[in-house]
Amino acid sequence: MTGHSATPGHSPTPDAAPAPRPARRTQRARDPQARRAALAAATMEIIAEAGAGRTTHRAVAARAGLPLGATTYYFPTRDDLIAAGLRHATERLRADLDEWAGRLTAAADLPAELTELTREYLADRRQVRIEYELCLAAARDATLRPITDVWMNGLPAILAPAVGPDAARDIGALLDGVILRALVTGTDLDAPGLAAAIRRLIR
Repeated sequence: MTGHSATPGHSPTPDAAPAPRPARRTQRARDPQARRAALAAATMEIIAEAGAGRTTHRAVAARAGLPLGATTYYFPTRDDLIAAGLRHATERLRADLDEWAGRLTAAADLPAELTELTREYLADRRQVRIEYELCLAAARDATLRPITDVWMNGLPAILAPAVGPDAARDIGALLDGVILRALVTGTDLDAPGLAAAIRRLIR
């Protein structure tokens, strides 16, 4: 036992004072932006797993580890919640594509750099699965299509100035197939094979 009982009729000794309560986790409470981001990220995951139609405030709150009231406070309706999740997903994907654009523009060997970017992308298989599940969900729900448009139009737009629109479109389709195959089979990227295939497409 770590505490001491006070003797009846006597004041407690100083060492018998009640222990201070643990500090509340006030950092998240005082940071509404962090809460919004956590809820948006959780919404993206729930949409990917269950679809927009089954995404609820309660499921998102549980995934984010936040009270249900926080979810409804920041995103009063389910449409608000879904819109936030899609914004989070598209902004993240745009940021990734911006990085790809910078590295590919500066690359001395475009096929090699594109292969390395694909390898790095596949390193976070969980995030890749979420994004591809969102793309699959978009085939059933038109409200989810903005995120697929970012990827399907964004990568060819980056590549087109260097390789032409036709090759850029074909490389995008190639990468989708290679990434999907790696996800389904759980195998590593065949980097030499991918680089060689890209070189054939840009000849």
